[in-house]
Amino acid sequence: MRKDVRILLVGEPKVGKTSLIMSLVSEEFPNVVPYRAEEITIPADVTPERVPTHIVDYSEAEQTDEQLFQEISKANVICIVYSVNNKKSIEKVTSHWIPLITENTDKDSRVPLILVGNKSDLVEHSSMETILPIMNQYSEIETCVECSAKNLKNISELFYYAQKAVLHPTGPLYCPEKKDMKSHCVNALTRIFKVSDLDNDGILNDNELNFFQRTCFNTPLEPQALEDVKNVVRKNLIDGVSNNGLTLKGFLFLHTLFIQRGRHETTWTVLRRFGYDDDLELNQDYLFPPLKIPPDCTTELNHNAYLFLQSVFDKHDKDRDCALSPEELKDLFDVFPYMPWGPDVNNTVCTNDQGWITYQGYLSQWTLTTYLDVQRCLEYLGYLGYSIIAEQESQAAGITVTRDKKIDLQKKQTQRGVFRCNVFGDIGSGKSGFLQAFLGKNLTHQKTINEEHRSYYAISTTYVYGQEKYLLLHEVFPDYDYLSDADLACDIVCLVYDVSNPYSFEYCAKVFKQYFMDSKVPCMMIAAKSDLPEVKQSYGCSPLEFCRRHKMPPPQSFTCNTAAAPSRDIYTKLTTMAMYPHARLRCMCTCNRCTFCLCQNFLNSELLQTVRAKLYAVVLRRHVSQADLKSSTFWLRASVGATVFVVLGFAMYRALLKTR
Repeated sequence: MRKDVRILLVGEPKVGKTSLIMSLVSEEFPNVVPYRAEEITIPADVTPERVPTHIVDYSEAEQTDEQLFQEISKANVICIVYSVNNKKSIEKVTSHWIPLITENTDKDSRVPLILVGNKSDLVEHSSMETILPIMNQYSEIETCVECSAKNLKNISELFYYAQKAVLHPTGPLYCPEKKDMKSHCVNALTRIFKVSDLDNDGILNDNELNFFQRTCFNTPLEPQALEDVKNVVRKNLIDGVSNNGLTLKGFLFLHTLFIQRGRHETTWTVLRRFGYDDDLELNQDYLFPPLKIPPDCTTELNHNAYLFLQSVFDKHDKDRDCALSPEELKDLFDVFPYMPWGPDVNNTVCTNDQGWITYQGYLSQWTLTTYLDVQRCLEYLGYLGYSIIAEQESQAAGITVTRDKKIDLQKKQTQRGVFRCNVFGDIGSGKSGFLQAFLGKNLTHQKTINEEHRSYYAISTTYVYGQEKYLLLHEVFPDYDYLSDADLACDIVCLVYDVSNPYSFEYCAKVFKQYFMDSKVPCMMIAAKSDLPEVKQSYGCSPLEFCRRHKMPPPQSFTCNTAAAPSRDIYTKLTTMAMYPHARLRCMCTCNRCTFCLCQNFLNSELLQTVRAKLYAVVLRRHVSQADLKSSTFWLRASVGATVFVVLGFAMYRALLKTR
């Protein structure tokens, strides 16, 4: 909505321009009329539309042509005043004033015109027969008002229509020649219908209509009023109502009816509520609400945003297979001005056997967009109508800005749900395979991927200690001399080398020493293509020795050349290290030889499980009376038992460590 309205009155001398302004202000006809009235500002609380209004007069005797041209360029609406008893002043409307205004305004944004027939008190006939052909000839003419400054007839109405022509213009909505809405208006209302159709059945039922009414006009429709509306559509349109609900055709017919009956403010209220500006484009303030993101903070979707996106998915997953077919995906993005997801998305998130994006992949892609480009995410949520359907102030209400990563490190805990892993490696080391394996694609499946549809990102969920987290893998272009800040900003670094290539590890070692040796970012070495024969790396030390020197976990063997989907254990380890960078995990292997593995095997052994079960049954499940709880002997025995168990466990750990 505009902040103010500027009305300019032009016309031939002595047609009553100044008298109209003075009669409006003083509510009486002035005895003495000056050549020109000073600019008048009417406060917002006085006007019907609650918008400040500036009324500007023009006098040929006091102003130059240059001053007139400047006023025309500044005006939001122009009232061309003529005298109903002066044919020459009517002829000047088309021969002089409309061409003059057209020459001094932008062709792409025509200023609405109001024809004002003054001095109606001096004649008994109407000038409308003469004016109607002019109105039909010039589409920029909004309306014509006959009035009288002397007896105050239609003075208030004149300026109300002028204000309305600016705030609720007919031009962008309706084509008088075709007697139908313009294509831009139809497209905007079609999007609004689809956003409001919450179950995607092509019909607005009573609940959806009431929600729409409450959203746009802050009041629900009475049941009888709702039936009356549908009856009007039924009488005029065969397929306007179906299954007692309003179809898209019926919805568009209603708005056409509103406009034809001069109630286009109703349509404008709906359009503006759904984010449209005067040119029927989605407003930039609507698509990109302010969102402050401090340095070292990331952006994630919050719970309400995920619930909304889940509802959008369910709305379009018509066959209920928990995946979006190409047709379903196209239908989902039909409310967008363009297709936001390209074919590379199918290689960025999880898909089913048919290559369709699954429910998990759908949420993952939204998570990726929010993390990498939150402004794009706000725009997408705006197209889907998040702020309206979720009843939030703006899309920014669906975004969580995480706290500074330094604070997470200080407190040794994090509430973040998305962790970024940058994957480094030489050409041919297996980085792309590592990313695609995270999406469950083995080597055979990866060979079918079109190179043009290749993605440098992969995102999916992992579980760390029962918590679902998103791990975002980013393949970094192999050029360690020109790594940008974005290439280095991550939660964990993954260094991939090919075990069958003797020169592959050298690149990983150089990248680590140059960029990450002194940083606090945890790093992990991946020995890729482990199904191939391992060769000695032509570097000063072996990968295992390199990791020991720099206090890194030993290289993790990995291959995507498997019959089934590759193992996801390595990705869980990466997420764990990203979540707890302060915790130096001494062992990340499953070698069954080191102390860590021996202790893990012992803790999981059948013998220890049996002893633990018996202790649990004897100590915890036995009946303990109130007398036992108050007895010091009972608590002494419990303490001694716990101490013995701890000492034995520690002694066993030391023995195993000494053996190693």
